[in-house]
Amino acid sequence: MFLNSTDANNSNQQQPRNTERILSSKKYQTVATIFHSNANALLLLSAMLFCGCDDNDNDTVNGNNLFEYNSMEPRWSSPENRNGEKGAGGKENNSAKGHPYDTIAAGKSYALLDIQGAGVINRMWITINDRSPNMLRALKIEMFWDNEVKPAVSVPFGDFFGVGLGKTTPFQNALFSNAEGRSFVCLVPMPFRKGAKIVVTNESGETLHNIFFDVDYNLINAWNDDYLYFHAYWHRDTATALAKDFELLPQVQGKGRFLGVNIGINANALYKDSWWGEGEVKMYFDGDTNYPTLNGTGTEDYIGTAWGQGKFTNNYAGCLIADDSTLQWCYYRYHIPDPIFFKTDCRVAIQQIGGSSTNAVAAHQRANTPLISVTTDDGRIHAYYKKDSAVKIDTATMPQGWTNFYRTDDVSATAYFYLDKPADNLTPLQAVNMRTANLRSKK
Repeated sequence: MFLNSTDANNSNQQQPRNTERILSSKKYQTVATIFHSNANALLLLSAMLFCGCDDNDNDTVNGNNLFEYNSMEPRWSSPENRNGEKGAGGKENNSAKGHPYDTIAAGKSYALLDIQGAGVINRMWITINDRSPNMLRALKIEMFWDNEVKPAVSVPFGDFFGVGLGKTTPFQNALFSNAEGRSFVCLVPMPFRKGAKIVVTNESGETLHNIFFDVDYNLINAWNDDYLYFHAYWHRDTATALAKDFELLPQVQGKGRFLGVNIGINANALYKDSWWGEGEVKMYFDGDTNYPTLNGTGTEDYIGTAWGQGKFTNNYAGCLIADDSTLQWCYYRYHIPDPIFFKTDCRVAIQQIGGSSTNAVAAHQRANTPLISVTTDDGRIHAYYKKDSAVKIDTATMPQGWTNFYRTDDVSATAYFYLDKPADNLTPLQAVNMRTANLRSKK
């Protein structure tokens, strides 16, 4: 997944690793057939998606050709052997279970990994004793590649692992999982050329007494210039502006791949039971300005469902939280079977548009609820939106049906992407008071 395509005409370079080759390969056809009857084949299928499918290519970067020997050196970084030093594990308590966890005091940072050299992180597993909404948002996880000062990843701990809003729930998809709602697993491959550092910082004001973890990585002998560095960006707007799209990923400069996003919404109670998810996802890249190249049709459409959005989990898209009582939804889409590469720049946004019956929208307008009408659909679409004025819905003279409107909600998102450089041009993570404000829970 972190590999870019190479020149197929250059015999000295690796063969192109792209979806077309994968889907047409004999390996893919075999695994896809097995997958229908055996869900465990997903592991092999996922490995093929980023390792390539050349039957003669033995230089797979994570060693997941199960039947072939690979000279890469495996390492685990855990409290029993931080950084995974050779022959140095389990030294405490006479090699009995002596150091399975560590503690992070309030205001302190702890390095899960801090190593030099080239390698690729294949898996992270972490559990913590305090999984409250405040702790999941007040902890931040940061990742630094190749001795950069600026982190490529700087995200609230809980949000990074695939579920937003300070929530946990059991799930499994292609990139993240949480077996029983008490652990955090990441399977995103993360290559590094000179060094890697992963740091968890506790900004909660309370001591985190237990953090258990292992970071699994392989040391590699050679770096390929087509390898891309993993990045992640989190942002929250507690009250989105009317008619202004929420940026899932602000414009990032460089060559890379947009891997996907998980989004959390605290829907605004002012709109009562109206639908919040009519907004379209828009992706601007390689010089797009006013209009995007990729433009979706609606929020639930983007994650592969329709006519509303309940809880479901699939490999590449799903909705992990769908709670009408708290007006909260968390959902995700990972562009693995449908890769999105960019050459010079990329920006991803989602419209803040909802919908309801025309009568309900008119009632909201009479109550001065903040909204801007967009369209009414009575079998055909009547367009109302103007950038310099808001149209008042008149139920006596205007069409009746389903009316879409710009609205304001509390939205947050983690965007995952690869880039051809170890640091990006994006702004730092927002302060802890912004991250932890108004975390909703059931009464």
